[in-house]
Amino acid sequence: MSLDPKLLQYTSTHEWIHFADRPGGVMTATVGLSDFAIHAMTDLVHIDLPEPGRGVQAGKPFGEVESVKAVSDLYSPVDGEIIEVNMALITPDPKTTFVNLDPLTHDPYGIGWLVKIRVKSGGQSELFDYATYKKQCDEAD
Repeated sequence: MSLDPKLLQYTSTHEWIHFADRPGGVMTATVGLSDFAIHAMTDLVHIDLPEPGRGVQAGKPFGEVESVKAVSDLYSPVDGEIIEVNMALITPDPKTTFVNLDPLTHDPYGIGWLVKIRVKSGGQSELFDYATYKKQCDEAD
């Protein structure tokens, strides 16, 4: 099930974030890459995501995505710990030995999410609502 892009928050580096409360008062965040960024990079060929358990800091890289044009860092919007990685994006297809990035390109707000983070209070990048983020993207075009 895809999230509604209009209900998400965004960073200036094109990551989206969705916050959710888990039992026990644990705040988690699902992080992905915006459709705008994916289309701007075109033809994604590789992604490097961290292992669960790794700490992340707001505004610091946690991985990379590579297209035929360039390699781009992926930035964490919050301080926390990686609790889950979208294995569908990093597990090679046994038939071809290639990683299939189609979920990321075809459904970046659903099955194309990147990581889930257990949020630690304190650090957070500046986040934008959809309208502000869309305006930033329109000005970049």
